[in-house]
Amino acid sequence: MAYLFTSESVSEGHPDKVADQISDALIDNFLAFDPDSKVACETLVTTGQVVLAGEVKSNTYLDVQKIARDTINKIGYTKGEYMFDGNSCGVFSAIHEQSEDINRGVDRASKEEQGAGDQGMMFGYATKETDNYMPLALDISHLILKELAALRRENKDITYLRPDSKSQVTIEYSDDNTPQRIDAIVVSTQHDDFDSSDEIMLAKIRKDIVEILIPRVIAKLPEHIRPLFDDNIKYHINPTGKFVIGGPHGDTGLTGRKIIVDTYGGKGAHGGGAFSGKDPSKVDRSAAYATRHIAKNLVAAGLCDEVLVQVSYAIGVVEPMGIFIDTYGTCPFNLTDGEIAEKVSEIFDMRPAAIEARLKLRQPMYSETAAYGHMGRVNEVVSKTFEQPNGESKTMDVELFTWEKLDYVDKVKTAFGI
Repeated sequence: MAYLFTSESVSEGHPDKVADQISDALIDNFLAFDPDSKVACETLVTTGQVVLAGEVKSNTYLDVQKIARDTINKIGYTKGEYMFDGNSCGVFSAIHEQSEDINRGVDRASKEEQGAGDQGMMFGYATKETDNYMPLALDISHLILKELAALRRENKDITYLRPDSKSQVTIEYSDDNTPQRIDAIVVSTQHDDFDSSDEIMLAKIRKDIVEILIPRVIAKLPEHIRPLFDDNIKYHINPTGKFVIGGPHGDTGLTGRKIIVDTYGGKGAHGGGAFSGKDPSKVDRSAAYATRHIAKNLVAAGLCDEVLVQVSYAIGVVEPMGIFIDTYGTCPFNLTDGEIAEKVSEIFDMRPAAIEARLKLRQPMYSETAAYGHMGRVNEVVSKTFEQPNGESKTMDVELFTWEKLDYVDKVKTAFGI
């Protein structure tokens, strides 16, 4: 019997994502001037106010207020009528030095013996469902909001959009787990109060989303995905009605509250740890990236069609507690998941320092992860410039989304005799 599966995404202007982006901008600036920085930054945003808190061990000094304001302005909160804008909001910092009790468990005389920055379990997932090995419902949900943000910045075809928005996609699957059609799409977007009649205003928003946004989304998708969009899709556009009050004024935002949006949209599993605001010594972040890297390379190598990878750590301990693999019965070879896990642990060094080195995680590469998902993104090199309060600036090439590389496919094939 066919079944439905749903994933959601939120835009860069969503309050929780504003908080994530500020936290990750701080991480990038610390790492740009001191790659050995240890940082755990939390951000709270609300009406006209930003609160920064956390622990830092670094040899550099930053103007954290300016970094927060620049991030907010870049997102698009630049008008006083939003009741939250980068130029006028208050920014309060309660960032202090990292606890020595935590630091002694991480730093070691030999970098290779660096202990895990915390205990916990982390999961990576990959599926052949899409070209980037991500769940389709989440992939489309992200794309809807990326295109909506592009329309907002173009300010041409749709001129009333504000930064805060959410999307949700429900896909109908067949018994063999193949996507058949898109059953429903939800889009809620913040907007200007551009008509005295709410009914006329909402009708225009619905028409523009369905007739302008969705065709742009379809055009960006691979040809074999496009037929899933048929005339029977149920559209719920701003289903609660008017959405003028939004962003941090409408809802307080906190770092780390969108962990499912950040990962796999409810597919696979999640260990519970957020990513943004954490330097890579925190395995919540680095090991989640490493397990995605493993999962993607296993599927791309043809070992299975779908896979979940779990790794777990004890704080201060170098070696992981163990690696777990679930191929959901999609491995065509005479291998148990336990046998696959044993070989995976030989191919991929999962010690924290080894993960940092393999994925180049001491680069200032994190701002780009803080909206539209940390997984399934494009691995590319970009040039970034950072400035310190004393006027010193640094321009550097940064490789983004290294965990999306398929650089271990040949090693996996060799190890498993594929």
